[in-house]
Amino acid sequence: MSFSSDDFAKALEQHDYQFQRGQVVRGKAFSYDSNGALIDIGGKSAAFLPIEEAAINRITDLSAIVPVGEEREFIIVREQDNDGQVTLSIRQLELRKAWDRLEEMQENGQTLQARVNGINKGGVTVEAMGLRGFIPRSHLVERDNLESLIGKGLTVAVLEVDRDKRKLVLSHRMAAQAASLGSLEIGQLIEGKIVGIKPFGLFVDFDGTTGLLHINQISKNYVASLQSLFAVNQPIKAVIIDVDEPKRRISLSTKVLENYPGEMLEKMPEVMAEAAERMAKVAKDLDKQTD
Repeated sequence: MSFSSDDFAKALEQHDYQFQRGQVVRGKAFSYDSNGALIDIGGKSAAFLPIEEAAINRITDLSAIVPVGEEREFIIVREQDNDGQVTLSIRQLELRKAWDRLEEMQENGQTLQARVNGINKGGVTVEAMGLRGFIPRSHLVERDNLESLIGKGLTVAVLEVDRDKRKLVLSHRMAAQAASLGSLEIGQLIEGKIVGIKPFGLFVDFDGTTGLLHINQISKNYVASLQSLFAVNQPIKAVIIDVDEPKRRISLSTKVLENYPGEMLEKMPEVMAEAAERMAKVAKDLDKQTD
């Protein structure tokens, strides 16, 4: 009797050597012991699922994760031993899916929950989707008392994902800013403090969000030097003139509060003290122009 190439291919399909490391297979648990579970994946020998590979977090009851007779996916983490048995993992499969999901969330600008479990001089370590992550101090809303964050859940955005290096960097600040952007309105008066001075303008923190007060928006008159007028941590009031949600940019202005060009440069304390009243007048004037 001749043995065709089709017959050879079918024989290979039925052979256990089809199972390779990294391959995703489906199977059902049929037996447990203290070390793990035996899984039927259609091979000549049962596959083995170690208890430490059954979930991302530690478990004690395997039957809750892989009930007898219930089919589910596994990934092969060790190829056949001398008895033809392969080793399976659910944990590695869940980790793979977590990295995929995190890359997708970074691309789409989505947020997730992370729990703070440690601190170091650079920021805090967290657990997110079963993975170890890091939030730099500069990307925390609360930066001064890191110990108070341990055990707390934070809503975070994804800054960097590198599965090859197992690197996950997150931002609480960006997530807080994204959440607050939806509640901000053009023409809204904000009160914050200056956290950065650059040649082109001031960065102002308010309610966990950072806005830019461009040098051209400080006064109707020319501003020669920002350093001579402002200082880091200085309180300041300003008006929101633009919100760019996709780019997470907030543009601010103080020149709209001036009664005459250059008043911010000459009488800044007075302008700040009367900011709410001045903003109300500006809004009323705008309403009259649109009537």
